[in-house]
Amino acid sequence: MTALHEDAPEIRDETQNERRAFFRTALGAAAITATGAAALTVSGVAFADTVTDSSIVNFALNFEYLLAQFYGLAANGAGLPAAQLTGAGTAGAVTGGRQATFTDPVVAQIASEFATEAAARVAFLRTTAGADVIAQPKIDLDVTATSAFSTAMRAAGLVASGAGFDVYASDSNFLLAAFLLEDVVATAYKGLVTSVSDATNRESLVGLLGATAYHAGTIRTLLYAKGAVSGSTLRANADAISNARDALDGGSSDDDQGISPTTDANGNLVSNISPTAANGQTYTRATTAVLNIVYLNSLSVSLGGFFPAGVNGTTVASGAN
Repeated sequence: MTALHEDAPEIRDETQNERRAFFRTALGAAAITATGAAALTVSGVAFADTVTDSSIVNFALNFEYLLAQFYGLAANGAGLPAAQLTGAGTAGAVTGGRQATFTDPVVAQIASEFATEAAARVAFLRTTAGADVIAQPKIDLDVTATSAFSTAMRAAGLVASGAGFDVYASDSNFLLAAFLLEDVVATAYKGLVTSVSDATNRESLVGLLGATAYHAGTIRTLLYAKGAVSGSTLRANADAISNARDALDGGSSDDDQGISPTTDANGNLVSNISPTAANGQTYTRATTAVLNIVYLNSLSVSLGGFFPAGVNGTTVASGAN
């Protein structure tokens, strides 16, 4: 892993835009072209057109498949059972993934909890979608130089060109991989909640948002605490991943935040566990922006990254950023 040094808050502020411009250029240059992909026409909202609650549930299910397979393989060496993978759309297998090498029992225990809960969310969403449930799409959890994890970490500057990033090799690597994914899913749920019409379904999505937010906060806390050790680059690495995500999903605002400490109005050093705006609220991502990140592409495409054949359902295209 390439060592990154933690910048002082004022230095990070000065270089933030430059780094995002670099990430956007680098990722755009390596963009995956998908012929016939059509971008959704309305930006800044969860969906561009009127969709059913079932479509929204299925959109979320794509990402729960991803999380459940990642956590299950990392924690236990086993993913979801075959009975939980069937449905409409193009079914796909998981590439890569294995049990992680944990040395910190706390991280191992948390990974096991997250695996159990993610599998439960898959089962719940499949039941909620009913006869319209989508199949698991093809998912890339490999660690080769061309895999999704390695591509994302290379874009963030954590590994050199042509090198792979083994997310299962250590506690730190696992936490960085979880940070890459979990924050994105939390912002996706916040956007989806406002698009659901049925009150019961909305309540369910709020519950799923809460669970995902707990997971994201736990991961950020672990990275922040472990990053306090002398010589650790964990905080800087998480910041770099955050900047790479922000470069992918478009916009000029600092919505996607890292975890390095900042100085408050009283001169006190404060953490950044909760990525919030000035009003204390977390941010929202449109479905197109969520797909930009998991496809690892700032262009309008319908496949790539963690979903090499695209997601299943009615909303499949990322935005043109």
